[in-house]
Amino acid sequence: MRRLFLPFLTIFLLRILLPEISFAQDNKKDSLTLVAKKRANKVALMSAIIPGAGQVANKKYWKVPVIYGGAAVIAYFIKINNDEYNKYKEARIYKSDNDSTTVDPYPQFSDLEVKTREDYYRRNRDLSYIFAGVLYVLNIVDAYVDSQLMDFDVSDNLSLRINPAINSTIYNEPVPSLNLVFSFK
Repeated sequence: MRRLFLPFLTIFLLRILLPEISFAQDNKKDSLTLVAKKRANKVALMSAIIPGAGQVANKKYWKVPVIYGGAAVIAYFIKINNDEYNKYKEARIYKSDNDSTTVDPYPQFSDLEVKTREDYYRRNRDLSYIFAGVLYVLNIVDAYVDSQLMDFDVSDNLSLRINPAINSTIYNEPVPSLNLVFSFK
């Protein structure tokens, strides 16, 4: 009985001294949070299925060309690097076979130089695939975060004012400076 008395007394005193604290659930806030979370999940799923669809749902239309422009650039680099990789891979195979009838497409390069170029273009192609994956994930994350922040309060309740001033140092010397003044409305 004594163990239960102290917590109940604490809650009772807090309730009397701080009446603005509510121990009940705020159903309005909870329902808004739930709606925002469902909307964000839906937008992220839309963006995962069709890249850019989440941005359209969030009415951030300017981001769609950025996403598809980035995808086009990455696709271009994948194509170029893959073509070069296949060209040098084939050249390496031609150099290493012992058939006298095959024509070496790069007689000016040694076996090591052809292998080095092949590895270079393969690495660049693989990096381009990684960049494509990163762009895809960033598209989904951007849509999700944008949807979550849609209800974020961006009112003028906080402002910053920068004022020039002359302050003194420890040695009472005047020093020009800037004062940063935060105002809460």
